[in-house]
Amino acid sequence: MATTTTTTTAEPESGEGAQEMMEVDRRIESEESGDDEGKKQAVCIVTDLSQQSLREEQNGDNLTSESEIPVDMETISLDPEAEDVDLNHFRIGKIEGFEVLKKAKTLCLRQNLIKCIENLQQLHILKELDLYDNQIRKIENLEALTGLEILDISFNILRNIEGLDQLTQLKKLFLVNNKISKIENLSNLQQLQMLELGSNRIRAIQNIDALTNLDSLFLGKNKITKLQNLDALTNLTVLSIQSNRLTKIEGLQNLVNLRELYLSHNGIEVIEGLENNNKLTMLDIAANRIKKIENITHLIELQEFWMNDNLIECWSDLDELKGAKKLETVYLERNPLQKDPQYRRKIMLALPSVRQIDATFVRF
Repeated sequence: MATTTTTTTAEPESGEGAQEMMEVDRRIESEESGDDEGKKQAVCIVTDLSQQSLREEQNGDNLTSESEIPVDMETISLDPEAEDVDLNHFRIGKIEGFEVLKKAKTLCLRQNLIKCIENLQQLHILKELDLYDNQIRKIENLEALTGLEILDISFNILRNIEGLDQLTQLKKLFLVNNKISKIENLSNLQQLQMLELGSNRIRAIQNIDALTNLDSLFLGKNKITKLQNLDALTNLTVLSIQSNRLTKIEGLQNLVNLRELYLSHNGIEVIEGLENNNKLTMLDIAANRIKKIENITHLIELQEFWMNDNLIECWSDLDELKGAKKLETVYLERNPLQKDPQYRRKIMLALPSVRQIDATFVRF
């Protein structure tokens, strides 16, 4: 497969493993990290990758330092035969000269200095466009890219979801870490399977009824106060609303295919509202205000149960998990239970299928 060649004097920091890095980044964005150490590492990686965005947040403007002067595009040679074009961290300030890439199926422009989406209308067969970590304020000029399936404009300065009406073949949309306050203008994206809106300013789940093919929805690190308007998403298997302002588990009755539910770091006090979610294999309700494990005896498919940083103090609560014969991972640290000197032993006796307690594997 043809690849991009360059003659620029500004070498990218890391050219190899770009696709692998993209997947790692997205996992970090979604906050599906494991133990505390892993979370710390994830935070460090995100911080490193988004220094430009953080500077803009602090300064309120697109100030470019001497080390971030945009590269002269004439120094970059684009291969007209390339199908996968990777221009990650090339200090590109303006999208221009890309009309030669008529065979391009993927275009990666991560970690550049781009302020405007433009001059891409000739890339008719483009399937994936990655604009992660730039200085883009508006989604625009994408109307011609009707075959686009993956679009990533995370870590920019977007305030609105717009300009996507013609992208009816879009399957994955990543808008992490922007300044978006409202979910809107997505009704034409009926083929969408993954929507990632973590780390924005969204206060309500709304305007997603048309997204009936949605498989994964990520809304972590927003300002959402209520689980609502999810009834139409019957194909949803992954729902992540970590680090919001939820106080109640509700509105999930139609999500009968849900397999992974992430509700950590909210203000939830009672485990409830999961009567119809029998297919759950992962339940994360860590870092809430829950005093009792209850109403989950029917979740016999559970493989992971994250309940750390709550207020559980009664050992008999673990009886709720005895029907889950496939349960392998349990997080209960930083609950009153952990003060028991027989903490690990009692969990092992109560739940013999468990292979990992908190961050430590069980030894036999």
